[in-house]
Amino acid sequence: MGTVRFATIGTSGICERFLEALSEAKGVEYVGTYSRDLARARDFGGRYGARLFFDDLRELASCPEVDAVYVASPNAAHARQALEMIAGGKHVLVEKSLASNEREARGVFDAARERGVVVMEAMRNLHVPTFAAIERACASDLGAIRLATLRFAKVTSRMARLRAGERLNVFDPALAGGALMDIGVYCVEPAVALFGRPETVRALAVTTAVPGCAEDDPCGTVDLAGEALLGYGDKIVSLSYGKMSDDLLPSQVEGEEGTLLWDQTSCPVNPRLHVHEDKGLIFRMEGMEATPIPVDVPDNDMVCEIDDFVAAVTGDERALLARDRFERVTVDSLAVMDEIRRQVGVRFPADDDR
Repeated sequence: MGTVRFATIGTSGICERFLEALSEAKGVEYVGTYSRDLARARDFGGRYGARLFFDDLRELASCPEVDAVYVASPNAAHARQALEMIAGGKHVLVEKSLASNEREARGVFDAARERGVVVMEAMRNLHVPTFAAIERACASDLGAIRLATLRFAKVTSRMARLRAGERLNVFDPALAGGALMDIGVYCVEPAVALFGRPETVRALAVTTAVPGCAEDDPCGTVDLAGEALLGYGDKIVSLSYGKMSDDLLPSQVEGEEGTLLWDQTSCPVNPRLHVHEDKGLIFRMEGMEATPIPVDVPDNDMVCEIDDFVAAVTGDERALLARDRFERVTVDSLAVMDEIRRQVGVRFPADDDR
């Protein structure tokens, strides 16, 4: 395959940022967009140079001028739309979270293998050079790892609208929304990528009733912030996330020989290493110097996930091995999030489709 011709599903801000990144990527072309409203598809896609416009998913899936589809619809639609694109022979890059739960994700990946196409989750913080540097440091510079903390919380302007009684997609369990799926996933997936699927999960969350839901609606509770502990036997990983406050602390991995820190878990930057010094009995940790780990990250880091996806689509062997690894991370991360949601009382409609 030469140039990979992309179409998009969705017209949100994240789709706009994706298209900006696509314009910087090599070996790709943006050709079309889908929206339930054809006029909206024309308006959105036309602004970015598309020539094909769809309001029917079957037409998009069968279009011979499209090789790959980026899915950026609400979470609850991801698996269904990905399956429809796979059935049409399209490669699919799915915005996080890839599916509502582990079961849906397994179904998507099984279908992709059977059809011979590439499916990958657009989990951008795993594809940037910073994460590769974090992995190398964890493997070689920290000694035995005992503790890790991954954090990401930011105030969303939608909180005021939620408090005013408005039902919003991002806070709607009917659409697989909530803080964990929107924000916490940025903490869960690096933890699973670094340390694997945990043996145990312990979770707490700040939750609220969803506006407009009946009291007996099993999907009537949404999470706004949360914390979880992942147990690995020889180490413990703490996750902190939310949409109600700004978390200004770095993430870190603590080993017996050193501690690695970095900023902005969702788009990791500024990794730095503290090497442990045995100074005897001390009560304060001041004066410890960190060694920066130099890393170059594109301004729009979604370019990195596009590059990895396109390399897999075009048959690069290393990229295909990475694709297989990212698939395991996606599935195991959704299993962790399923358990967190179970413990804090957040259910999605897809949880009943057993």
